[in-house]
Amino acid sequence: MRGIRPLVAGNWKMHGLGTSSAELRSLKDRLAEAPVPEADAIVCPPATLLARARDVLAGSAVALGAQDCHPLPSGPHTGDISAEMLADAGATAIIVGHSERRTDYGETDALVNAKAKAAFRAKLAAIICVGETELERRQGATLEVVRRQLQGSLPRGARARTTVIAYEPVWAIGTGLTPTPADVAEVHGFIRGELGQLLGQTEASLLRILYGGSVKPANASELLFVPDVDGALVGGASLKASDFYGILLAYAGRGAG
Repeated sequence: MRGIRPLVAGNWKMHGLGTSSAELRSLKDRLAEAPVPEADAIVCPPATLLARARDVLAGSAVALGAQDCHPLPSGPHTGDISAEMLADAGATAIIVGHSERRTDYGETDALVNAKAKAAFRAKLAAIICVGETELERRQGATLEVVRRQLQGSLPRGARARTTVIAYEPVWAIGTGLTPTPADVAEVHGFIRGELGQLLGQTEASLLRILYGGSVKPANASELLFVPDVDGALVGGASLKASDFYGILLAYAGRGAG
């Protein structure tokens, strides 16, 4: 038991309309009726729902996050949203470097680094994603890829209180496939060691490392108590209050860390 308080983060991706507020309200009500004080929860809906989600979740145990940001605070960047704008809308954290951003938009480690710095600049936490593709895993390059992404994406001034690392094997996202607990333990232990080299052992020992990739209530208890796993970054299962709450329940009565 290392004493790290777990975090379960929900990434709604490009899902959700105004009617989705009902799921947030349901999650808020469930946690009010049967709290899970052993873990923190955050939901990251599309930017169009941030202000509405802020109002729905006010006074609840659920924090609000965003899914991406532009590195600059303002400027002529049509369609982009700055970290400061997200903070103004109620966000407390930003997901950066998700594999879908890296793949669909060619985001480099340097750009992810700049976005993480933007989150810090706006007084928000950065949830920095790393992970290998199926081909990279088959080639035995998982740890090499994760090391490169960490070294390039993690700002030098990162601290445990404002930074979360999310390991998401790309081949497990939305596929129903998951690595074995032993595989997860190997990569998370490796990440912890790399963080020690990059940030120092004290910060590394306190920084939360989440696992992501087809996490659901049925496998949460198996995955979330693997050594060096400090929570989950949840995709599809976060869209339904019952599923997201079911994942949180893995921590009920089990304690943190």
